[in-house]
Amino acid sequence: MRTKAGHWDPFGVTLLPDGSAKVSLWAPHADQVEFCVVTGDKIEGFTESRHELEHRVQNVHYSIVPNIGPNTRYGFRVHGPWDPGNGMRFNPHKFLLDPYARAITGQLHNHPAIFDYQVDDPASMSTLDSRDFVPHGLTVHSEFDWDGDEPLERPWNETVIYEAHVKGLTYLHPSVPENERGTFRGIARKEVIDHLVHIGVSAIELLPVQHFVNETHLMDTGLSNYWGYNTLGFFAPHADYASTPGNQIDDFKFMVKGLHGAGIEVILDVVYNHTAEGGALGPSLSFKGINNKDFYRLTDTGDYMNFAGCGNSINAAQPQALQLIMDSLRYWVTEMHVDGFRFDLASTLTRSFHEVDMLGNFLTTISQDPILRRSKLIAEPWDVGPGGYQLGSFPPLWSEWNDRYRDGVRDFWRGESGIAAIAWRLSGSQDLYGGEGADPHSSLNFITAHDGFTMLDLVSFNHKHNEANREDNRDGTDNNRSYNFGAEGPTQDSGIREIRARMVRNFLATLFLSGGVPMIASGDELHKTQRGNNNVYCQDNDFSWLNWDLEQHDWDLIDFVATMAHIRRSYPMLRPLDFYSGEPLHENGPKDLAWFAPDAQEISDWHHSEHTSIGMFLTPYESGEESIFAIFHAGSEPVNFALPALPYAQSYVAILDTHATNGQPSERAHGAGGIFLCQPRSTYVFTAQR
Repeated sequence: MRTKAGHWDPFGVTLLPDGSAKVSLWAPHADQVEFCVVTGDKIEGFTESRHELEHRVQNVHYSIVPNIGPNTRYGFRVHGPWDPGNGMRFNPHKFLLDPYARAITGQLHNHPAIFDYQVDDPASMSTLDSRDFVPHGLTVHSEFDWDGDEPLERPWNETVIYEAHVKGLTYLHPSVPENERGTFRGIARKEVIDHLVHIGVSAIELLPVQHFVNETHLMDTGLSNYWGYNTLGFFAPHADYASTPGNQIDDFKFMVKGLHGAGIEVILDVVYNHTAEGGALGPSLSFKGINNKDFYRLTDTGDYMNFAGCGNSINAAQPQALQLIMDSLRYWVTEMHVDGFRFDLASTLTRSFHEVDMLGNFLTTISQDPILRRSKLIAEPWDVGPGGYQLGSFPPLWSEWNDRYRDGVRDFWRGESGIAAIAWRLSGSQDLYGGEGADPHSSLNFITAHDGFTMLDLVSFNHKHNEANREDNRDGTDNNRSYNFGAEGPTQDSGIREIRARMVRNFLATLFLSGGVPMIASGDELHKTQRGNNNVYCQDNDFSWLNWDLEQHDWDLIDFVATMAHIRRSYPMLRPLDFYSGEPLHENGPKDLAWFAPDAQEISDWHHSEHTSIGMFLTPYESGEESIFAIFHAGSEPVNFALPALPYAQSYVAILDTHATNGQPSERAHGAGGIFLCQPRSTYVFTAQR
């Protein structure tokens, strides 16, 4: 069929007012590209019409194709050389997904046809047709009534992040209608949003929602990729998170609009470091068959570099691959109203070839982009390649997942580190982020996240228990820095249960009292357990879903988190814009930050590992504001702690006691210089008056 000419920009499929569509695909090494329209269904059978993209300019194949409306299934067939040793894996028998598809429909099936090679001879090209076994693109219109929705642009120092999984958050929620459980719309329900507001959340960070598929090895075991770190469509909301089939775009926008209405920003966990196509023996679903040579990082012999540990690595240094990433990010901000991104294995994106380059294309391009540089940008600052650990190296525009914070806080509370490490973490990790342009928000503080133990499991298990993953308990880290307090897993021992609950409160209190940006892992405020599994990436079941059948101690913990969030909001010195100097604010006055030992003496020797208690005194810059004094006591025995006297304070009011189940102190008024009895493994917070 002959088609009309038109300019190739933009990439993908763009519906036109006259009922036609502009179709454009970047495939520089291809000989021919066919746009394939699919009708019918899986039950009755598919039929396919093919339209050659007859125009080619600047390595882009394009045409205007008539009679293409919304909700049209489509894909591409790309012709060219089969030469894997030189990076060429063209195979017109493979039905390929549009890299710019806004919506995706259909499932990936583990069938020999999804591979571009013969499964019994990987060097030879497969002639099996993959169309009926792979996802298809779906054309869409973009109309949506945003009703004046605008970016919230909440400052970093006012941000509290809640990391959550779309399905896991609401799948068991009794107030969410059954058809909306585990969906974008489920998160937008009033009862869910009210919970987030109550515990002080200002931003929700969603595990991957860009369309993903299951790995073939999981299909073989009957498991699935629950977390979603196996992206196939960088522009498309995950289809399974729609309340009704095909409604994923509107549902996503509805969710964002509802969250914004409650003052909650939306941050997406995005995976641009690799794709679902894996390595040489992975399926051919999109990029492999379109431009394998340039899109992926390859060796001179056509082998895949694997900085992500998932079989392939996207070559973000290549201009068109970088353009796709940038186009995708801008789309999520401008069209979907997303407020920010957390970049999985971000170091992979910064590599020029082998080496990490913080002045390279990816970071430079984002810093110059007028849309993206206003978004919240969060790096997971490592990958699995050489030199990949880059904590503290990302430029000032970025915040980083601070695993040194996670490890330091865990070690302090289990009695495995001295007070110096915890002091750095409480004060914003200036030892890591003290360079030019950095500030406390560079540190995104977390104690638990999706990857690893939950907070309750952190104090309930000494060892991982990942047998359900069917990998003989070999997966997941063994470096958990956990402590079970005398029993492995659940116990009826009331003493152990009480101390575990207290330790959870200590962790949460530490998180909210630290300089930097706090992140809560979804469910930690509900005593969520994964039964000792620290790698539930493949557990789409009650290992992962939040249990909303709450008992009184769960409600108590929810209210405790709300109290901590209120304390953090109420005292600006707990969320500093700049690092503390440790110097007096005026002559003969108190320091902005001072550290005290139990004898009320300022700490000068930071190397006594036997010290298990530390006091943190924060003095506000604005006169008339109350100071904050916090005591962190990790010891297993009580300790007498003298409250600092003038010039710091002449009286104190206790506002937090983690030794109490509800966090409320039994005695509030205390005099300066007096002795305060700290119970074992407890945190205390006082306001101080001069």
